[in-house]
Amino acid sequence: MAAFRIAKGLSQRELGEKLGMTRDRVVYYEREARNPSLELVEKIAAFFGVSVSEMLNDSAHSRQKPGPPSQFTQLASRLDQLPRAQQKIVVKMLEGVLQKVG
Repeated sequence: MAAFRIAKGLSQRELGEKLGMTRDRVVYYEREARNPSLELVEKIAAFFGVSVSEMLNDSAHSRQKPGPPSQFTQLASRLDQLPRAQQKIVVKMLEGVLQKVG
């Protein structure tokens, strides 16, 4: 779910608002939930415009990574905590750096 959320440029709080749940609930489903209800998976898949199968494959893939979160994942999580305006500033800075390095 996190990959789809990030691809849409949404914070956890924004996704929660769009799905009618709290940010904490989004965090739970992204990091801890192992058996969400079919109704919830269908709702989230419909929101992202993907099939339930794609949603489940994304979840299975993200759970296969052993060990602690990568440095990028940790930074993305910190970025997600910033207000939207500050997120946009950081994203513009990163885009500038990425353009320079190729």
